[in-house]
Amino acid sequence: MSTVTTRYAIDPETAKGYDTTELRDNFLVEGAFVSGEIRLTYTHYDRMIVGGVVPAGAALTLDHVAETGTASFLDRREVGILNVGGTGTVSAGGESWTLNKGDLLYLGKGAGPISFDGEGRFYIASCPAHATHPNVLIRPEDAERVTLGAVETSNHRSICKAIHPNGVQSCQLVMGYTQLHNGSVWNTMPSHVHDRRMEAYLYFDVADEQCVFHFMGQPTETRHLVVRNEDIAVSPPWSIHSGAGTGSYTFCWVMAGDNMDFTDMDMIPMGDLK
Repeated sequence: MSTVTTRYAIDPETAKGYDTTELRDNFLVEGAFVSGEIRLTYTHYDRMIVGGVVPAGAALTLDHVAETGTASFLDRREVGILNVGGTGTVSAGGESWTLNKGDLLYLGKGAGPISFDGEGRFYIASCPAHATHPNVLIRPEDAERVTLGAVETSNHRSICKAIHPNGVQSCQLVMGYTQLHNGSVWNTMPSHVHDRRMEAYLYFDVADEQCVFHFMGQPTETRHLVVRNEDIAVSPPWSIHSGAGTGSYTFCWVMAGDNMDFTDMDMIPMGDLK
């Protein structure tokens, strides 16, 4: 079973007037991971598609998605697939890959229908592509890792960069994930915006009794979303994207837009946030 919902782009002036329900309806994707289903959200931010695939031991195939206007999903797109569950397999173009938790697979334009099987919980992020790059499986130990922050500021974290200019090549997709160390809860602080590209966050490994406060909005008009395990926050280019959890967690970040420079950020001084 496959379902697709659409999120239209919202300008910052309109977002200022949203109440909690409207913020969640426009910027939060809940319920993407359902056993036996493919659930996708098509956003009008750089045409990014995010979603979850949970085969639950019975194969699921992602092929035609009407919203893309193509015969098959990857005819004009590329995709990153992160496994956040048990061991599973992904097949495309006559190849098959086994993904353990934390493994990430890049599939390039024209790879054909994608089949999912096993006990994995697969997060997918896809954007338009103009050229074909090789399919690559990225294990955590093979990715570029950067450690930032400190225990004293509650933001000691390790960043796993997988799809980026100095790693696995893509057309415009930039993707990886960040793990908060024990005792640290803040991510992406000091905060920033990058008006040249959008971003989406999948929060996972959030304990059932815990939650994360995802901060968004313009730097002088901040808002927040309360997110839980396997929720996806969609971040417009004009919005900050930071978070603080009630316990440690991990989040997958994915970007698409004008450039692929991971360091291209307009930093916001802490004193300017309101």
